[in-house]
Amino acid sequence: MTSAITVSVLMTLIAASTPLLLAALGELVAEKAGVLNLGVEGMMLCGAVAGFAVAFSSGSIVLGLAAAALAGMAAAMIFGVLALSLGANQVATGLALTIFGTGASSLIGAGFVGRTVERLGPIFPAALSEHPVLRLVFGQDILVYLSLALVACVAYFLRRTRAGLILRAVGENDASAHAIGYPVIAIRYAAVAFGGALAGLGGAYFSLALTPMWADRLTAGRGWIALALVVFSAWKPGRLLLGAYLFGAVMTLELQAKAAGVNWLAPEVLAMAPYLATIAVLTMMSLGRRTGRLDAPACLGKPFSAP
Repeated sequence: MTSAITVSVLMTLIAASTPLLLAALGELVAEKAGVLNLGVEGMMLCGAVAGFAVAFSSGSIVLGLAAAALAGMAAAMIFGVLALSLGANQVATGLALTIFGTGASSLIGAGFVGRTVERLGPIFPAALSEHPVLRLVFGQDILVYLSLALVACVAYFLRRTRAGLILRAVGENDASAHAIGYPVIAIRYAAVAFGGALAGLGGAYFSLALTPMWADRLTAGRGWIALALVVFSAWKPGRLLLGAYLFGAVMTLELQAKAAGVNWLAPEVLAMAPYLATIAVLTMMSLGRRTGRLDAPACLGKPFSAP
């Protein structure tokens, strides 16, 4: 009985952590290229509503996931045109993208409120995915495995490949990268598009896996936690994985406390827990000897124009 409860709690933890991991990993790649995109929440909402709308209309979860990635990428391209091509302030543009994504998702999703779709389910046979213990490994959906695989792929890409070295060079010294012939803007566009696609998938995880229905502002601010996770991880994929699951544990504790009928804390306080943890972690890092800023790419957030 105890093992079954433990497995159930861990399954909840993994589910809570996956959208954070996807969105934060995409933002990490964008920031490694020197682009600060604060529109993660907006891109997640665009992906959530697009994924749900397509899955509901077509009856295909696969098409819904593809639509979510494309919607997140399209939203990221709006940011790219404004911030990379036109030289707009990246912070202001990212905030505007979040406002746009919130409004657009509310408008598009108005006709889908309360509708449901089939939940994104496990990919392994029922004998494994429904086993009381083995389901912890074999009972996950495709996005859980994809998120873990992407962490390994991104870590390898950034550290072991020539393309990853070029992307990091663009983020550390864009002028030098341009001087030796690398297309700085094109590389940053690719990084931003990748970040948008993962943010879209992270948003779709809410509407297709966690709660397979549409509700306004479904992501509930998780995009801001994803942004904080990038700083918490010091721009390292492996540490990002640990951070995402740490924050997933905080959210799981909140859910378990509500399920257990904890009544000595107001529900609002429990709902605040993940965001209070975010503030606490960032504060501790800022007070430490090595702040997150010291580990950030040197050109993060700085506009580039070819001389």
